[in-house]
Amino acid sequence: MRFLLIPWILLKKKSFSKFKEAKVEKISYIIAQHAEQDHAGCIKDVLKKYPGCRVITNKKCKGLLIDELHLEDKDFYEIEDGEIFQFGNKKYQFIFAPWVHWPETFLTYLPEERILFTCDFFGSHLATSELWARDDSYLYRAAKRYYAEIMMPFRKNINNHLEKLKNISIKIIAPSHGPVYQNPEYILKAYHEWVSDNVKDEVIIPYISMHGSTQKMVSYLVEQLMKRNIKVTPYHLIYNDLGELAMALVDVATIILASPTVLTGPHPQVVYAAYLCNILKPKARYAGIIGSFGWGSKMEEDILHLLKNLKVELLPTVMVKSNPRKEDFVKLNQLADTIAKNHSGLK
Repeated sequence: MRFLLIPWILLKKKSFSKFKEAKVEKISYIIAQHAEQDHAGCIKDVLKKYPGCRVITNKKCKGLLIDELHLEDKDFYEIEDGEIFQFGNKKYQFIFAPWVHWPETFLTYLPEERILFTCDFFGSHLATSELWARDDSYLYRAAKRYYAEIMMPFRKNINNHLEKLKNISIKIIAPSHGPVYQNPEYILKAYHEWVSDNVKDEVIIPYISMHGSTQKMVSYLVEQLMKRNIKVTPYHLIYNDLGELAMALVDVATIILASPTVLTGPHPQVVYAAYLCNILKPKARYAGIIGSFGWGSKMEEDILHLLKNLKVELLPTVMVKSNPRKEDFVKLNQLADTIAKNHSGLK
């Protein structure tokens, strides 16, 4: 018996060349842990190539695969949560993990080898020829970015699934994206921190400026926060990678959105950043708005509507007409004081 993990895109483009290299003559079962196309896109081709092959999956995933690939009921072997499937001399235990990051996802555990195949769980945005993960900052950032962009909206679910794994002896974690972990504690520890309620003593300021007024406000606020020994990172929304912003959202304490007024609302790039914050639902504790306008603005109202999913304490908004004046800088000083006071409780 052979257990093969082969990217579906190779099948689509290379016509089973990897199967030929491995001298695979028969496939009895495919374990489909997730119905998204990057995981399941080749299944129909495999079933056609190997008649009699069946798809092992749960009821929810089965329905999605039937919709997506137009498969038939006879193509499936349906499993239950916790079920142990014996095939050859191997046992496969299935652990349902809904909303990682789709509703049908499950994990597969091989008890004898203590290998946990985790689907998207513990994945990383990292394509490398190295099979084994290195416990370094490069991998950490790739895994954190993956968590930020894909897993963070389901933080509470992820925490529950981590609790499930506490009673399982794991030697190797093999995600569907990125390298395989021979040191499971490395990625488990990172995930426990990311899903916790702990936040860092840090402020991020996603911003854009059209005529320089908002830029002056951002630069001044950054300087004042630095004087108060608070780490602050501005993210210019034209030049910065939004994936970097998503990573920063994972454990930052305070988010300040800064924008000029376009017509009566925020700049479209700030709308995008606010929307990203809203759908990723970070655990930040505070959020605020600063910006500028020419003849009128309802930017504050629009941004607050875009942030309705955030469970945060709102800071006083600072809006200036045209270029900031002395009294506007006083308000920014007061905002920095408020942030410093809030962050003092984090230390």
